[in-house]
Amino acid sequence: MNETLKLGLILLLITSISAVVLGFSNNVTSVKIAEADKIANDNARKEVLPIANEFEALDENTFNDIVSSNQDVLEIYIGKDEGGNVVGYTIKTISGGFGGDIEIMTGISNEDKITGMKVLNHSETPGLGAKSTTPEFQDRFKDKSIENELVVVKGVSSQDAEVEAITGATITSNAVTSGVNMAIKVYNDKLSK
Repeated sequence: MNETLKLGLILLLITSISAVVLGFSNNVTSVKIAEADKIANDNARKEVLPIANEFEALDENTFNDIVSSNQDVLEIYIGKDEGGNVVGYTIKTISGGFGGDIEIMTGISNEDKITGMKVLNHSETPGLGAKSTTPEFQDRFKDKSIENELVVVKGVSSQDAEVEAITGATITSNAVTSGVNMAIKVYNDKLSK
């Protein structure tokens, strides 16, 4: 009995020390991770809405109203030019892909055009769905009208509302397009007015 109690106390001491070390490490690294995420998001906003010089988060009440009807919207920023005029919006959405959730940031100008799209995070298959992060695929969304919902097509797209799928990764192509379509819907229903 004494030996069992001794081993139990030693195990308790080891796990307690491990928990304290892990907690401390988490506190130290969480700040760095948050900073890195902020920089990545700022750069993505500039990339998908290059006509904007500065970005401002959408006011909390309007954002909460949008999220209450669509949980897949993660953030919305207003893009402004040098004079402080609104030139468009960046909308970050999440969509279910082949390997898991895909985070997509879409830039939409006040001229009702997609100015850019960027896949931020994904768990897609390397060599197939991971091609969604290449400029070749992401550029297929640039300058598309937001008048109609975008559709994925196999082969070369011939119409403005069509996006050419990644060969061998139709599920990923559909997921990314679904995320962009969510951004279009939010813009058309809530922001363009």
